[in-house]
Amino acid sequence: MATRILVLQGHPDPDPGRFGRALSAAYADAAQSAGHEVRSVDLGGLDVPLLRTAGEWEQGEVPENLRPLQQGLLWCQHLLLCYPMWLGDLPAHTKAALEQVLRPGITAPGGDRGPGEFKPLQGRSAHVVVTMGMPGFVYRWFYRAHSLKSLERNVLRFVGFGPVRHTLVGLVASPSPKMHARWLERMRRAGTEAR
Repeated sequence: MATRILVLQGHPDPDPGRFGRALSAAYADAAQSAGHEVRSVDLGGLDVPLLRTAGEWEQGEVPENLRPLQQGLLWCQHLLLCYPMWLGDLPAHTKAALEQVLRPGITAPGGDRGPGEFKPLQGRSAHVVVTMGMPGFVYRWFYRAHSLKSLERNVLRFVGFGPVRHTLVGLVASPSPKMHARWLERMRRAGTEAR
């Protein structure tokens, strides 16, 4: 059965040579080849204004260039989010884009409703792919994947995504061709299976 998939490339740098771009492209290509419906949003090079006040977040308009992301989140059954780890977290640019589109009354609680009462993205699954310079197991075991857990709990699950899978791709600065190929094949398999 075909799945509607949104592929969100969260690397702020539009350089096509970034390994994360190859990973998300491998996923998207395999998903399309398997018959899934795929939409892609690439944050690289997009102007993403920062929200500076609660009022801007509550009453402001989603910027025109980010509306495809918001519409894609509402449309999809599965989300692939791929981003690099910068300073131990997702890039500020990526976080700013999520803040812009996850607004009250759209994809987050608004008015008198509590967080458990309004989850319009419920029933959607997500797969988060994080690229990093350190080995993935060091981030997972020594640092306890703190920023990834925060994203999963405080953003994705908060608005209804679940289950949320994750893949940690370490040592991206100097991957061997064999390691590169192995990661790309894993992403192709995940895309084919829409997971």
